[in-house]
Amino acid sequence: MRQIAWVFDLNKCIGCQTCSVACKVLWTDEEGTDHMWWMTVNTMPGRGTPRDWEQMGGGYRDGRLQLGHLPTEEEFGGGWDYNWDEMLRGGKGRQAQFTKVKGSPSWGPNWDEDEGGGQWPNAYFFYLPRLCNHCTRPACLEACPHGAIFKREEDGLVLRDEDLCHGEQMCARACPYKKIYFNKVRGISQHCIGCFPRLEQGVAPACVRQCPGRAVWVGFLDDQEGAVYKLVHKWRVALPLHPEFGTQPNVYYVPPLSPAPFKEDGDVDESRSRIPLEYLQSLFGPEVERALATLREELEKKRRGQESELMDILIMRRWQEALGPFTRNPAEIVWT
Repeated sequence: MRQIAWVFDLNKCIGCQTCSVACKVLWTDEEGTDHMWWMTVNTMPGRGTPRDWEQMGGGYRDGRLQLGHLPTEEEFGGGWDYNWDEMLRGGKGRQAQFTKVKGSPSWGPNWDEDEGGGQWPNAYFFYLPRLCNHCTRPACLEACPHGAIFKREEDGLVLRDEDLCHGEQMCARACPYKKIYFNKVRGISQHCIGCFPRLEQGVAPACVRQCPGRAVWVGFLDDQEGAVYKLVHKWRVALPLHPEFGTQPNVYYVPPLSPAPFKEDGDVDESRSRIPLEYLQSLFGPEVERALATLREELEKKRRGQESELMDILIMRRWQEALGPFTRNPAEIVWT
């Protein structure tokens, strides 16, 4: 069995949401999917979507499956609506004011965008793209009572047979990353499919191909000549999010570097980074300290004019380098 994986460089993600929108317009345009964002980019530190998902449970503990909290509609949130009829047709003129319609959600993706953490002058934040991790040990698969979820041998994608799904949402409770959504119209759960119809035609996933910041790679973990293998296994600078959840996720992240913080006297404290190491460890585990040290070391080599394979991969001078084996142009295909 082969395993496809994604690597996001958090030093290059600009939070533009192009990956989110590319996924949205391609895959969630049917009835009942208005609220679904299979791909999201949230500000960190932040509460994310669904709100406070990191504390909702799921995954594995001591090797045993754990069922966590099932996110509510309010926790997933969404855009609120305004009193458009009153404003435009109510005849009140300038006496009318925009107000949120009662019953609109009080939370949604990116409602705390760019707030971040820390205090001036040492505030900090970074962007975190998230999609289904297509885990090596998917908790959703084990939790499904009807065998609707399966893992494909040819690429390791975690997919769903919608004809077998009964909409019991045990998968959503078991997923510790809370990237499974419920379609109330069809009565089934749905999640990122890894753009498998594109992969089968040799085309990279939309989130990868559309990224204007060249911040994401896709490829197979056993392809030793590929960027994904080198970032994950050779250089070991790409790390999984919350490895303690126990699902062995296959979306990896190059952790963010940050400038040194200011002291009270206005000088710079070169011994520390503005983003606290403890916070990054809470996200990516204890290996993040070593990964950051490797990044800094290779960056300094490049600045001195020396060769660095790692920096050349991360710079990505040609955007096609992000696509792994999926280099085919989708415009050349007659899709049916």
